[in-house]
Amino acid sequence: MASADAQPRFGQSVKGLLSDKVGSCSGDVIALTRQVLKGSRSQELLGQAARNMVIQEDAILHSEDSLRKMSIITTHLQYQQEAIQKNVEHSKHLQDQLRHLLK
Repeated sequence: MASADAQPRFGQSVKGLLSDKVGSCSGDVIALTRQVLKGSRSQELLGQAARNMVIQEDAILHSEDSLRKMSIITTHLQYQQEAIQKNVEHSKHLQDQLRHLLK
C-alpha cells in the first residue's frame, strides 16, 4: 500500500509544480504586457515631443524673421533721427540768420 499512497502524493506534487509554473508564467506575461504598454507610451511621448519640437522650430523661425525685420526698422529709424537732427541744426542756423537780418 505504500506505493498506493505515493501515487497520490506524486500527482499532487506534480499538480503543485504545474500550478506554480502556470503562476510564474502568468506573472511573466503580466510583466511583458506592462513593458509593451510602457514602450507604447514611450513611443507616444516621443511622437508628441517631436511634434512639439516642430512647433517650436516654426516659432523660432518666425521670431528670427521678426527680429530681422525689427533690425531693419531700427536702422531706418536711426537714419530718420539723423536727418531730423540735421534739419533741426539747419533750422537753428536759419533762425539765427533771420534774427540777424531783422535787426
